[in-house]
Order: sequence, then structure tokens, then C-alpha cells
Amino acid sequence: MTIFNHEPIVQAEMLIRKPAEQVYEAFVDPVVTTKFWFTKSSGRLEVGRHVTWEWEMYGASDQIYVEELEPNKRIRIASSDGTKVEWTFTARAEDQTYVVITHTGFAGSADEIVRHAIDSMGGYTMVLCGLKALLEHNVALNLVADKAPDYHV
Repeated sequence: MTIFNHEPIVQAEMLIRKPAEQVYEAFVDPVVTTKFWFTKSSGRLEVGRHVTWEWEMYGASDQIYVEELEPNKRIRIASSDGTKVEWTFTARAEDQTYVVITHTGFAGSADEIVRHAIDSMGGYTMVLCGLKALLEHNVALNLVADKAPDYHV
């Protein structure tokens, strides 16, 4: 018996005071993304490509599949755990972009689904905060690395 009438949908969102092209590129280009999220990537996001992201400090990685890219507007990927993540980029002004990250497809027991959804919400919120600091103020906050410093391998 499942206690969910529908699957949980996680959303994290943030206004970034930079043009949509720059914000979008920060997620597509691992040279930028490694400054605020994962530490290593096998390459740039391209439709139909599998890309490996690594968080070396945690000994963790994920192989993602790039399903869709709409330059400066949307990114959609499938993670190796079967979940899907979509980023939407909405230009609010010449130099402002509203980013929404939506994560769906959580599986497991009810407790596992809730735990994964909560972790995802916190994780993507940190990612957006790190991106905001980097793009708006040129400051790398090391949020992901410092979230669980005792967990490092």
C-alpha cells in the first residue's frame, strides 16, 4: 500500500541577477559548474549524451543522460537512479534570470521517497545559492563540499 496519491515533485528556485545566457551556460559548461556544484565532469551537456558528474570529496558520482536542451530556456536530464531533473530559465529583465529546478521520479518505500525528496530540495537550494554567489559576486562559497565535512573520503 502506498501513502502517496501522487509522486512528490521537488522544486528549488532563485532569481539570479545575470542574463539567461550566462546562467544557462553555468549548468551546461562544467568549467563553470565545478565552481559551485560537482568537482569533476566527463564533458559539456549535449543532447543525447551520457555525462558523468563526480563529487570527489564524497566519493560519489552520477551518470546522467541529457534528454533535452533549449538554449537559455531549459535543460532536462535523466539521472542514473531513474529520476528526472529539469531546469527552466526565465529572463525577467536584461540582466535577471529566474531559475526553477524541478526533480521528479523518486522511487522506493514511502520513507525513502520522502528522504530523497527532502535531500533533493536542500541540495538544489544550495546549488542555486552557490550559483548566485558565483555569478553575482564572483565568490565560490564551497557549499556542497562544506555541507558534510566529516563525510569526506
